Amino acid sequence: MMGPAKNGALIYSNNIHSLAKFYTELFLMNVTRETSEFVSLVKDGFNIVIHVPLTTMPTPDFNSIKLFMAVDDLNAAKLKAEQLGGQSFAGVWSNPIFKVCNIADSDGNHIQIREFS
Repeated sequence: MMGPAKNGALIYSNNIHSLAKFYTELFLMNVTRETSEFVSLVKDGFNIVIHVPLTTMPTPDFNSIKLFMAVDDLNAAKLKAEQLGGQSFAGVWSNPIFKVCNIADSDGNHIQIREFS
């Protein structure tokens, strides 16, 4: 896989290497990139990024899995999410390849949306 994936899942974990071992050994996923903050796995075009939490992991009710999906326009996607009964959250983060922000679907599941340059 070349460059960051457009679609997949983020999994926040306090032990990224142990969790990566679980996915690589059980599902025969391949490590495509590994840093001290994340491990990126891929199989058949599906990408899982196991990431150190940005803050302390909240209560056990916290969902540590977040989908990420590519969109053409972050602002349009945030507006559409709200129109469909979801939420959009403040904040946009970027790197040289894409910008990201967070929304929630109508059930409250968080989704990271990515707008590629």
